[in-house]
Amino acid sequence: MNTIIQLAFGFAIVGVAWYAVTIFNGLVALKNDIDKAWANIDVMLKQRHDELPKLLDVCKGYMDYERDTLQKITQARSMYQQASTIDQKAQADQSMTSALRSLFAVAENYPDLKANNNFVMLQKRITELESQIADRREFYNDSVNAFNIRIQQMPDTFVASFMKLAPKPMFKVEEADKADVKMAFGAGA
Repeated sequence: MNTIIQLAFGFAIVGVAWYAVTIFNGLVALKNDIDKAWANIDVMLKQRHDELPKLLDVCKGYMDYERDTLQKITQARSMYQQASTIDQKAQADQSMTSALRSLFAVAENYPDLKANNNFVMLQKRITELESQIADRREFYNDSVNAFNIRIQQMPDTFVASFMKLAPKPMFKVEEADKADVKMAFGAGA
């Protein structure tokens, strides 16, 4: 009878340990999925970042009165270069998206610019990158959501606290980026 109790106790300990290891491995996988999702966004941001000097060069000759718009793109690009954390890069990305939206809206008022093949190709490329970045943001938020749910559920929360895991922030759009693009025309604007 003692042997049966010892075996049952041994199996219970092994079962609990195996369950804890399974939870641990699942949380590690989710944490790495978040890192991978952000790395994918970062790659797309870098590609967009590399296209911007070409776009600015094409626009400079046409948009004499839109220095403010071009300056915002330059500032957002600089902000991205200086960013070192995910939050800083996300903020720089939001600034860039807003600045590009303004640029493309204002470009509508310059028929010669809109007819320029280089501008059209760059606009198409950056628009494609923006779409891909949006897809990557969605995947990132899905990964963060799955992670945050797991570290708050029982019994995963015990393993998560042992691993010192904290909820991750979702990628959110700033209120200013939801507003309509303000367009100004001419030198006096």
